Amino acid sequence: MIFETHAHYEDEKFDEDRHTLLASMRKYGIGHIVNVGSTIETSIKSIELAEQYDMAYAAVGVHPSEIACLDETGMELLANQAKHPKVAAIGEIGLDYYWEKDPAVREKQKDWFRRQLALAKDVQLPVIIHSRDAAEDTLAIMKEAYQMQIPGIIHCFSYSAELAQEYVRMGYYIGVGGVVTFKNAKKLKEVVSSVPLQSLLLETDCPYMAPEPYRGKRNSSLYLPYIAEKIAEIKGCTAEEVIAVTEQNAFDIYRIRRKQPENALE
Repeated sequence: MIFETHAHYEDEKFDEDRHTLLASMRKYGIGHIVNVGSTIETSIKSIELAEQYDMAYAAVGVHPSEIACLDETGMELLANQAKHPKVAAIGEIGLDYYWEKDPAVREKQKDWFRRQLALAKDVQLPVIIHSRDAAEDTLAIMKEAYQMQIPGIIHCFSYSAELAQEYVRMGYYIGVGGVVTFKNAKKLKEVVSSVPLQSLLLETDCPYMAPEPYRGKRNSSLYLPYIAEKIAEIKGCTAEEVIAVTEQNAFDIYRIRRKQPENALE
């Protein structure tokens, strides 16, 4: 079944039909979902979803654009959340220079990025990395993470094939979402072509970044087959192979045991 490695079902865009949508997942071949926090609050909500749905797991962390909510108390809260049995990763964490131009704030992003990496090391969880317009600094810090033997995922990869290959050499996974289906996504298609299938993961980042033919609409894990089909087209294999290999990749990185739950939604 398809493993959704990065979703945000706590988002208000799902308030009207969240349960109905999640209840339909297994019927459409979605076996597992990791719901990813971006603030203290959404990390808590991600755990609540993981407690409610057997198929769901949580990641806890603070997005670089949300670091204003972080302090020592916040880090203590994250550390406590990370001990929950259904927390599979620390994330999403990283750097985002697209919106933030102030050098002082960028330095704070790097500081909190390193603090959350250290937390991941302490609790022995992988990390989910957000990086936008910050290729050089992200790579430098992830080289530190590699030396610390912290595994992880470069989520929503948006850089060059050469940089993707460097991450893969360090053992990191590349998250591929709906952008790969866009006609103008030449760079990401080159990444998919050049990186082994054993280093790729399927993700939506829903409710954002829906694939073609739903671009511009609310995204959901139900659209993951479009991503698998595009990857299969690029790699010259079947969508079934993409689904099987990326599912195993997700079990491996998140250290989740493969199982068929008796009650997928209760």
